[in-house]
Amino acid sequence: MKATLIYGAGDIRVEDVPDPSVQEPTDAVVRVLRTCICGSDLWPYGSRPATGEGERIGHEFLGVVEETGADVSRLKPGDVVVAPFAYADNTCQFCTEGLHTSCPRGGYWGADGVDGAQGEAVRAPWADGTLVKLPVAEDSVLLPSLLTLADVFCTGHHCAVTAGVGSGTTVTVVGDGAVGLCAVLAARRLGAKRILLMGRHASRTDLGRDFGATDVIPERGEEGIARVRELTDGEGTHTVLECVGTRPALETAFGAVRDGGRVSRVGVPQYEEGPVGRDMFLRNVTLTGGVAPARAYIEELLPDVLDGAVEPGRVFDRTVGLDEVPDGYRAMAEREALKVFVRP
Repeated sequence: MKATLIYGAGDIRVEDVPDPSVQEPTDAVVRVLRTCICGSDLWPYGSRPATGEGERIGHEFLGVVEETGADVSRLKPGDVVVAPFAYADNTCQFCTEGLHTSCPRGGYWGADGVDGAQGEAVRAPWADGTLVKLPVAEDSVLLPSLLTLADVFCTGHHCAVTAGVGSGTTVTVVGDGAVGLCAVLAARRLGAKRILLMGRHASRTDLGRDFGATDVIPERGEEGIARVRELTDGEGTHTVLECVGTRPALETAFGAVRDGGRVSRVGVPQYEEGPVGRDMFLRNVTLTGGVAPARAYIEELLPDVLDGAVEPGRVFDRTVGLDEVPDGYRAMAEREALKVFVRP
């Protein structure tokens, strides 16, 4: 079969690899219907040291179960499923507490001998615990929105939930990428009364307005913080959802939050230290967030996707075939595309 491998910064290739097979009785083999490129994939795309041997990449997919191991009881061949970006057994203490990303038997696609999602098929460990059956056909028009349940919509939701967004909350979202836009959608769904979106790409912020943003702030840094303060009578917002992962984005978040508020970060941090000292302590600002346990949220969000109450799939603005994935990476890295949808 064909699959995507990364060999180094800017070096993405689609090559032939061995077909996946059931290796453990808890495995399933899934034929990939749809996958995509994530903003977090751009970090290794921009900086990974070159190697002579490629690594599988991709962590979001929808598919059809082709084969199951002897211990798989919840799924059967022919089932359409979505896979969260981290696999987990869904039975351990961490999973039952909703923290599937800390499952001691879990892991991530494309690592430790597990297939990456950007390919024609995937071996799914702990299939019963990981994969969620979807009540749709292989050609459903809902596939783009359902695919966001693998990562970006659940990640935006996690950001809003950990920040405490609810009825009457004011929110600033830092970042107009796919996760930031999904955070806007999640905040609106949870009842936020005002959502300030910090972004400067008109096509993205226009979609953000459709998703529920009440204000758009194109300024960055101190100017952006000043604009948030100006729009909130000098106070800042109750919550700030940081969806970028850089230190300047975190500094903006701390500047935009009101005293006693919460900053939630779900952008993969590209820094080791941040401004979390005396000032944040005296202001009673809480820093929360983290890697999203997407599996914990899929059943909660699925009904709204199925009935069309939300359309997170609108974040996909380019569709490519599997052979075109390298150009999809280039397009996202050069900001020609927001999020690339892949049809193997």
